[in-house]
Amino acid sequence: MNQKFVEKTVSSQQIFDGKIIKVFVDTVELPNGKHATREIVRHPGAVGILAVTKENRVLMVKQYRKPMNQFLYEIPAGKLEPGEDPKLCAIRELKEETGYVATNMTPFSKFYTSPGFADEFIHLFYAEGIEAGEATPDEDEFVELVELTLDESIEMIEKGKIVDAKTIISIYYLQMMLLKGREK
Repeated sequence: MNQKFVEKTVSSQQIFDGKIIKVFVDTVELPNGKHATREIVRHPGAVGILAVTKENRVLMVKQYRKPMNQFLYEIPAGKLEPGEDPKLCAIRELKEETGYVATNMTPFSKFYTSPGFADEFIHLFYAEGIEAGEATPDEDEFVELVELTLDESIEMIEKGKIVDAKTIISIYYLQMMLLKGREK
């Protein structure tokens, strides 16, 4: 990495401390010596789980998301607790949101959601050997389990009905694996 483009933190002020996020306003020194302000959202990280049934149906949850004031279709997902292992979080979240349990969780991707202003980092897992069970959602979590074929999922992405990034990445990952002949 070219160190001459690094922004040095001059000061940092926390302006919000919420249940999920913290917000900071940082003053940074730019490579040209001038100062600028950066608004930064700190997030503990999250997991997303791509789970496919024996009948080749992708498990999703339909959930109302207040920031968009609409229902979104998403793969099961959840926030990491402080110090929590992402794989253990994925096992927990799959069970909580869908009732399904997996014999194995295999990581397949990880990414920053919005690196221009947030440090949220999502770990994506493929759930193998899944078996149905009873969901145990958090008391403030209301989700509807939805099972879609890969073709239905891709069509919903193309029609703008699936707009969640972690879900789109996961669906295209599954499609890529099938096209490469690697059954998941």
